[in-house]
Amino acid sequence: MDKQSENKTIKINPKTHDAMFKWLITSFTREFFNHYFPDIQIGKFRFIDKEFIQKYEALKESLKGDLFLIMEVEIDNEFQELVIQIEHKSERKNAGKQVFEYLCYAWLLKKRPVWNIVIFTDDAVWRKPVPDSFWYAFDRTHQKQFLHFDVIKVKSEKSGDLIKKHSLLCKLLALKANDRGEDPEKLIREIYHASSQMKEQLTNDQLLLIERWIKAYKKIPDKNLHKIKKEVEMEIIETTITEHIFNQGMIKGEIKGEIKGEIKGEARGEIKGEARGKIKGKIELLENMYQLGVISKEHFDQMVLPLLLKQKEF
Repeated sequence: MDKQSENKTIKINPKTHDAMFKWLITSFTREFFNHYFPDIQIGKFRFIDKEFIQKYEALKESLKGDLFLIMEVEIDNEFQELVIQIEHKSERKNAGKQVFEYLCYAWLLKKRPVWNIVIFTDDAVWRKPVPDSFWYAFDRTHQKQFLHFDVIKVKSEKSGDLIKKHSLLCKLLALKANDRGEDPEKLIREIYHASSQMKEQLTNDQLLLIERWIKAYKKIPDKNLHKIKKEVEMEIIETTITEHIFNQGMIKGEIKGEIKGEIKGEARGEIKGEARGKIKGKIELLENMYQLGVISKEHFDQMVLPLLLKQKEF
């Protein structure tokens, strides 16, 4: 490999890029809201992406990069549940029409007020901001009525400012923010150093995200990356996302199988329940990977078919 190609970041297609940001926000949800909306108090939350896609099957492909969750937000001195839609854009584009459409879908699904957020991660320098409202209705008294939504532009923040924050989400965003005048090695070293110090508090999914994120958006040679990891003793136990997913699937499957087997109280039921649980856990996790864009449709089909055939045996 020549020096020029060695310094390039991993090229990822837009759908995978969408999946990376979706993964980032799901892994550090509270940190995301604390950073971008520090004046808003949030409570409990849960993701409803699966529910959304099951209801609107025709939108599955276009929804892959978006997040839907129900969150408690303090409004008028009390916590109220909102449906929150976070839409990711990897290029400058007026998102008003699509945001309004998703607001309608979200309202019909949950009958709750909707908070729309659009996050732009393109590398362009904007001379003027994109629209943050959409004209959706008219009446004779108020005339034009607009939907307003929040717009986040990652490149508008400076990497040097983000890397100094305690938040791991902010440190990771430093690799996608305005890094002019910053040493890319220093940014990555700081991310790994902070991750190493917090390793006991981080989940496997968060550790894997950090590793995948750095590989995708680094601007240094691989040999330099390995050197930094060694310096800060940041070694990821799981070597691939697929391996981790399958390991987690087996653990979940074993637990589900044992529970089902115990309820039936039969040795045969225990064996079958455990086997079914393992298979079901693997299929569910593969579906999550496909929906996030981590694996392709072809890869998903190849991996899930043998599991489906095995499932029929029980």
